[in-house]
Amino acid sequence: MSDILVIDDEQDIRELVADILKDEGYSARLARNSQTAFEEINRAEPDLIILDIWLKDSEFDGIDILKRTKRDNPNVPVVIISGHGNVEIAVAAVKQGAYDFIEKPFNIDQLLVVIERALEASRLRRENLSLKNPDPQSCEMVGHSPSFKALKAQLDKVAKTNGRVMLTGPAGTGKEIAARYIHARSPRAEGPFVSVVSASIGPEQMEAVLFGREVDGRIQPGLLEKAHEGVLFFDEVADMPLETQSRILRVLVDQSFTRVGGQNTVRVDIRFISATTKDLQAEIAARRFRIELFHRLNVVPLAVPPLADRREDIPALARHFIERLNHSQGLTKRDLSPQALNQIQLMSWPGNIRQLRNTLERILIMGPDRGPITPEELPKDHAAETGVTSELPSSMMLLTLREARLAFEIDYLQAQITRFKGNISQTAKFVGMERSALHRKLKTLGITSQPDPE
Repeated sequence: MSDILVIDDEQDIRELVADILKDEGYSARLARNSQTAFEEINRAEPDLIILDIWLKDSEFDGIDILKRTKRDNPNVPVVIISGHGNVEIAVAAVKQGAYDFIEKPFNIDQLLVVIERALEASRLRRENLSLKNPDPQSCEMVGHSPSFKALKAQLDKVAKTNGRVMLTGPAGTGKEIAARYIHARSPRAEGPFVSVVSASIGPEQMEAVLFGREVDGRIQPGLLEKAHEGVLFFDEVADMPLETQSRILRVLVDQSFTRVGGQNTVRVDIRFISATTKDLQAEIAARRFRIELFHRLNVVPLAVPPLADRREDIPALARHFIERLNHSQGLTKRDLSPQALNQIQLMSWPGNIRQLRNTLERILIMGPDRGPITPEELPKDHAAETGVTSELPSSMMLLTLREARLAFEIDYLQAQITRFKGNISQTAKFVGMERSALHRKLKTLGITSQPDPE
C-alpha cells in the first residue's frame, strides 16, 4: 500500500483527495502548511506527495517545499496542484523536480493516472539505482589457494571483454559472486546487473518476466529491458523452459525482441553470463537443452572449484563471513578458536561456501555474545555427515610437521618408559632402538626415567 502525503491549505480539498486515495487502496496523510508538511515527511518518507503551490498561513510556499523535498528526499515524486496555475508556474515546478502539474479544479481520473504513473516511475528509478549500485561486498572474492588464484586470474581476463561466460560447478560454490565480479570489473560496471533464477520462475510466467508485456497500451518492462547496457545473469540456465530457450536464442542473435502481447521491437545491449550445476551435454542428449543455445552461451567456460579444492581459503572465508554478518545483521563479531578453525578446515562441506556461511550465521545467532567460537558450537553430527576420518587431536593439526613429530616422540617415549616402569632395556627392545641410542634420544628430548634395574 503506497503512502501519499497531501499538502493543501483548503481542508475540503485535502479531505476530498484523501477519500479518493483511500477508495483506490492508497494510504493518505494530510498537511495544511509547510510546518506540518515537514513534520510528516520527517516522521516517515512518503511514497508520493501531492502539493498545492499556494499555501495560506504557511512559512514556505509550495515551490519552497518542493525544493527542500527534492534536496532531502530526492526519490519522492511530487505532483503539483494549483487553482492559480499558469505556464510559468508549471515550468518552474518541473524545473525544480516536480513529476507533473495539474490545475484545479482537476479531473479525478486524470489525477489518479498521474499518481499511478509517478509511483511506477519512482519504483523503476529505485530499482535501477539498486541494480547500478549493488553492495560492493556482493562481488568480493576471498581466498589465496592455487585453485582460487587460477579462477580469479581467468575472471580478471574475461572481465575486460564482452564475451559470454558459462560458469559451472557444484551448488554453493559462489558462481553468482564470480558473475558479479566480472560485471564490476567490466566496461559495463556502471550498468545494471540483473539476475534470473530460472528454477524459481514457472514456465507460464517465464516469458512475461523476461520479455515484459503490453496490456491495454500499458508497458510492463521485463528483465531483459532492465538489463540494457549491463549484464543479465542466468542462474541455473538448464532449468529454462525449452520454449523460452528458443526466444532467448533469437535475442542472442539479434539483440532485440517483442514484449508479450506487443508488436513493437525492443532493442537491447546486454552481456549474458550463465551458470549451472548440471552437465549441459547430458541435458542436450536428453533433449532438455538446445544445443544452439549452449554454443551461444558457452563462449568462455569457467569452472568454479568446490570448497574441498580450496581448504586453505576456509579461515579467510570464515572471517569474511563473520565480518559481513556483523555489518549486515548486527550479529556479534566473534573470532574462531584455533581448535574450531582446525575443525572446520577438516570438514568436507558438501554445500560448499554457502553451507559454511549458513553454519557460521547459525552459530552467531544461537551462540553466546562473547568469546571465541569453540568446536562444541559446531554441529554435533557434522563430522559424521561430512565423512571426517582423522582421529588426530585438533591441537596436533595446529603444528608444523617438525613440531608435530617432536611432540609425538615425547608423548610416545614417555608413555613407553612409564609402561615398562623405567626399564630402558625393555623399552629399547620394544621400540626397536639400541639401548645407547634410546638414552641419547631421551636426553635430547628432556625425558627423565627411573634408574635402570640392570
